[in-house]
Amino acid sequence: MSSQFRTEKDSLGEVQVPAEALYGVQTQRGIDNWQISGLKEPEVFILSFVRIKRAAATVNLALSMIEKEKAEAIVRACDSILHDSKYRDQFVIDVFQAGAGTSFNMNVNEVIANLAAQLSGKPLGDYRFIHPNDDVNRAQSTNDTFPTAIRISALLEHKPFMDVLKQTIEIFRKKAKELDAVLTSARTHLQDAVPIRLGQEFEAYADSLQKEFDRLEYAAKELVFLNIGGTAAGTGMNSHPDYAKKMAEELSKLTGVALKPGRNLVELSQNMSDIAFYSAALRNLALTMTKITNDLRLLSSGPSTGLNEVLLPAVQPGSSIMPGKVNPSVLEMLNMVCFQVIGNDTTISYSTQAGQLQLNVMMPVICFDLLMSLKIFTNGLRIANERCFTGIRANEEQCHKYFAESMGLATALNTVIGYEKAATVVKQAMKEKKKITDVILELGYLNSDEIKKYFGANLTKPGFIEKPKNKS
Repeated sequence: MSSQFRTEKDSLGEVQVPAEALYGVQTQRGIDNWQISGLKEPEVFILSFVRIKRAAATVNLALSMIEKEKAEAIVRACDSILHDSKYRDQFVIDVFQAGAGTSFNMNVNEVIANLAAQLSGKPLGDYRFIHPNDDVNRAQSTNDTFPTAIRISALLEHKPFMDVLKQTIEIFRKKAKELDAVLTSARTHLQDAVPIRLGQEFEAYADSLQKEFDRLEYAAKELVFLNIGGTAAGTGMNSHPDYAKKMAEELSKLTGVALKPGRNLVELSQNMSDIAFYSAALRNLALTMTKITNDLRLLSSGPSTGLNEVLLPAVQPGSSIMPGKVNPSVLEMLNMVCFQVIGNDTTISYSTQAGQLQLNVMMPVICFDLLMSLKIFTNGLRIANERCFTGIRANEEQCHKYFAESMGLATALNTVIGYEKAATVVKQAMKEKKKITDVILELGYLNSDEIKKYFGANLTKPGFIEKPKNKS
């Protein structure tokens, strides 16, 4: 045997493993079998999994289910992984792997077992001291550790994401106040409509995002319930009766998240609907944010041939061939992030319905896509907050022009002269290319003082123009 490799054996036979690798035979089979994408589960998931292994050693020791020397060695190895990034490259299994994540679970088990041996002065690949299955995986199965790690990872990523989303909402509320006096024209069917204040548009955006914030908080509540202790099918076989409860307590200490044992471990082991529900809330936010982002791209279009109502901060030149061009680059990035989140949710949805009987084997891709959505949405919104949303300004001159020239102003005439005459005003204004107010004045429907009085910010609030007493 080459000194570059060591020989390890499992139930299928012998395999050559790199001599210095902390992983072992089953991980090597995973490397050989699953050369699919080069994508790996993210760091937050790896560390969540290691915390589960650490908690299991601690709880099993407290319940007299493992020897003290072994438990302490496992804890020491886990702490080394948690606190030193040099071990991250030992977690090598592709996202697209055997169902349920068995290859990944064994990757973690083997790394911890070998590191525990190494830290105790024993050779790599000798599992007589700490065995990956018998000791590191004691009272566990891939089927309860993997979904538990998904939930913990999502909850750990949830808070920073919500902090950024909260900032987004606050920015839009601040902009709503800043721009509240700016009058412009609303559009329905992409055509001129009634007057609106720019501040009203931004306050609507803030309220839309607040709804999504609340939905995400609600969806996250179910993620605190863990199926750890359910082992293979949720029945708890090979685990101590108190194991599930104590694991939730120990993991709460290790993660800083208030976790609870699941109400029905069989249900949690086979059903990914809690994850799908949370992903759907992310998707809903992505849909709302896409609408807002597209609106801002339209409102900032131009500057000469578009709407040009709002001005965005410039972050980079917009063209390799057209000098001086500046694009809504940050908004374009955020659009792409939203589309990816929507696509990830589609994968999660299909994977959720693909669960069969007592297990959903699609968990590895569910995990990867959910955590990707949280990561890119967090970073995408943070960049948008810093480099776009906070710097939005109104082009007040252009907005006023749209307000004054909008055919939607004629709507206010309904209560003065009726819909039919108001329609005539619009047609004449369009034909003669005049402002609505100028035609109203020419036809004698209102005088100049009345126009000044009625055709202003009052048109953006509940109410109507009272018919002047001298008008029939």
